This record gives sequence, C-alpha cells and structure tokens, in this order.
Amino acid sequence: MEPAAAPAPAAAGVPAAATAPVAPQTAPPAPEPAAERKGWLERLSAGLRKTGSSIATVFTGTQIDDALYEELEAALLMADTGVKATEQLLADLKQRVKQAKATEPAAVKALLADAIAELLAPLQKPLVIGEHKPTVIMVAGVNGAGKTTSIGKLTKHLAQEGATVLLAAADTFRAAAREQLSVWADRNMVEIVSQQGGDPAAVSFDAVSAGRARGKDVVLVDTAGRLPTQLHLMEELRKIKRVVQKADATAPHEVLLVIDGNTGQNALAQVRAFDEALQLTGLIVTKLDGTAKGGVLAAIAREKPVPVYFIGVGEKLEDLETFDAREFAQALLN
Repeated sequence: MEPAAAPAPAAAGVPAAATAPVAPQTAPPAPEPAAERKGWLERLSAGLRKTGSSIATVFTGTQIDDALYEELEAALLMADTGVKATEQLLADLKQRVKQAKATEPAAVKALLADAIAELLAPLQKPLVIGEHKPTVIMVAGVNGAGKTTSIGKLTKHLAQEGATVLLAAADTFRAAAREQLSVWADRNMVEIVSQQGGDPAAVSFDAVSAGRARGKDVVLVDTAGRLPTQLHLMEELRKIKRVVQKADATAPHEVLLVIDGNTGQNALAQVRAFDEALQLTGLIVTKLDGTAKGGVLAAIAREKPVPVYFIGVGEKLEDLETFDAREFAQALLN
C-alpha cells in the first residue's frame, strides 16, 4: 500500500521545487558531462599514480617470462591487492596472454587492465534513488576516513541529480561533527536536523520523520566515527538502524561505509566488520590520491564484494564520482 501512496505527495508538491531547477541545468550544457567525466578521469589517473607506477614499471622490460610475472606478483601485493586477488589476476592474465598470443610486455599491461576491470565489475553498481520516498541512507565509517566530508560531496551529487536532501547530524559524540555537517548543509543549501548533545538514534528518528513530512527525496544520516573493535559503539550503530526502522519500516534503504583508500588491507577488515554489524549495501572509497594501496579494491572484489558506489581523489566537492570498473583499471595502469 505504502509504495503506491508515497508518490502522491511527490506529484503534488515536489516537482515544482525539484524538477524546475533541474531542466535548465541539464538542457543547455549537453556536452558537459563527457567533458566533466574526462576531467574526472585525469584526476583519477593522477590520484592513482603512486599505486599504478609501481605496477607499470614491471612492463618496461623486453620479454614476457617468469621474472615478469614474479615482479608483477610482488607489485600487486605491495599495492594491497591481497593474496587471493593477486593469484586470481595472475592466473587470468596468463590465460589472456596465451589466448592473445601476446609477445610484448606492453600488450600484457593492456591485458592486465582487462583482467582487473573484470575482477572489479561486480563492485560497479549505481546508487538508486526514488524507489522509496524518502530514500534513507545511513553512513558509517571510522574517524579520519572522510565520512562527513563524503556526505557533503554525496549531497552535492544528489542535488545535481535533482534530489531534495535532508541531513541528519547523528554524530553527536564528536564535538565538531555537527558544526562540520552544518557547513556542508550550508554549502549545498539543504536542510539539516541536529540536536546539541542529543541521542544519535533520536536525531535519526526525527530526521527520517521530518524527511517524510517534508516530502524529501533523500535523508542522509551521519553516524559517529568508530573502530569496529569498539563494540559498544558498534551496538550504537545497530540501535540507530533499529530506531530508523521504527520511523520507516522499510528503512534504512542504503547502509554505506566510508573507507580510506590509504589503509589498504585494514579497509578490507573494516568492510567485513561493519558488514557483519549492519549488512552494508555500498561503499564510498576516499583518499585514493596519494596512496600506493589502491589495489585494495581488487581485494574487496575478491573477498567481500560490497558495491562501490563512489570513489574520491581529493577534497573538493567535485572530487567524488561514481565508480566505473574499467575506468578505474585503465587509470590504475595509465
């Protein structure tokens, strides 16, 4: 019954506010998305240079032999690709080299990009907004991973797509978290629900209720940063999830984990722990610029394939983009 009833308010009140500004934005600059994507790919390639250069140097030799594969294995492991993903990539690569009858290391490099793209393909999935109103997105992550900043960037992305967003400042443990999220709300010109020193679950409940009452498309819930070893705080996350379900029985519709690309294999451990506690639906991978551990996405794909909705390579609002497996593989080996 509810899915049928939910669109009614949208038809009555939201289009005038949501679609009117979107039309002029999307109509005139038709070629812009391709140009913007090209700019993003350049930033991604630059950001992944530390990871990619150590792998790319393997292919500067003149012949394809066991030494090349051994060097490649070491380079992939150093990039935190992980043992299982490295073994899979090497086996796949050798098969591709045999089938293609490749004789030049440069050709092997291109085939490796294909193998990486295929391994990462299961991680490529779009974030779908609109099946529920509001779509409630709960965002978790350890302190320092860039969680609140990523929420700000995600808010901008959603607003550019024409969605109305309400932020929930449920990170009440960190003194500056509410102020930080308020800054992002102001930058993106969206509403925010917060309480000074309030209970995180209560703030989340109020935000979801307000989102429904105000006809918002998305409610983004910023939760407190924590380590997966802090069991009492992980239980607080579970409580937030339970309370959100009381405000909307179908929510949260997305549970995202923000991970720092610099942390390599530790990021994989975080994915496992948070998934066990919250049943993750997606990841945002930040700080891929300047890290030599970008291979961790291959490890995630092989061992815990939670979809990667977005990746980030900088601090600017536009430095968060949707994840594309082939783009990432090509940028990695560019």
